[in-house]
Amino acid sequence: MTYQAIIFDAYGTLFDVYSVNALAEKLFPGKGSLLAATWREKQVEYTRLRTMSGMYKPFWEVTQDSLVFCCKKLGLALDLNAQHALMSEYAKLPSFPENLEVLGKLKDQGLKLAILSNANPEMLEVIVKAAGMDAFFSQLLSADSVRKYKTAPETYQLGTELFGLAAKNILFVSSNCWDVCGASWFGYQTFWVNRGKAPLEELGVTPNGNGDSLAALLAFVSKANDPA
Repeated sequence: MTYQAIIFDAYGTLFDVYSVNALAEKLFPGKGSLLAATWREKQVEYTRLRTMSGMYKPFWEVTQDSLVFCCKKLGLALDLNAQHALMSEYAKLPSFPENLEVLGKLKDQGLKLAILSNANPEMLEVIVKAAGMDAFFSQLLSADSVRKYKTAPETYQLGTELFGLAAKNILFVSSNCWDVCGASWFGYQTFWVNRGKAPLEELGVTPNGNGDSLAALLAFVSKANDPA
C-alpha cells in the first residue's frame, strides 16, 4: 500500500500526556501517577459522553472538568493555584524525542502531513509551535470544527476533506488504540504507536502497522512507499 498523506493524533502520539506526573507528584505526594492516569481516562470518557449526547464542550474545558472530578474522587485538595499549575502544564506537554527527526524525514519523502486532534485550535497551535513542529504540517485539524470528538466519523472526515483523498490512501497514526479502531472503521489505513506495549483492543481491528515509537512508523512508511 502506498500512502500519499499521513494524519497524526496529538496527545500521547506526538505529545507526552503523562509528563504531568512530575508536577502532580509534587503537589500530591504518592498520588501523582494515579492522578495523571485517571485524569487522562476521565478526559477521554467525557469526550465520548458529550459526543454521544450532543453536549459538546471545548477540549480545554473538558480537560479541566476531568481534572476537578478526579481530584474529588481521589480525595485530593485541588485549590485554584494547583488547578492552574496542572492545566498550564497540560498546555505545554513535551514532544517525544524522536519526533522532529522522523517528521522531517517523512516531509522530505514528499508526504503531506497533518494533525487531527480532539484539542481545540488554540491548544493545538500553542503546543505544536512550542515543540517546533509547525513547519511540518499542512494543517492542524480540530474536532472543534464539527463539535464532535473522535471516534465520530464527522471528525475523521476532516482529514479526507483536507487532502481530497480517499481514506484508504491516507495513513492515520495514533498511540491510542481506541483511536486506531475508530480511524480503521472510518476507512483509514492505520499505524498504532504502542508506546506502552498495551494489548490490542478486542474490537475486531488490526492496524496495518505498529511499533513502539515514531521511528518504527518511519520504517513502516519507507517500506510501504518503496517502489522496489
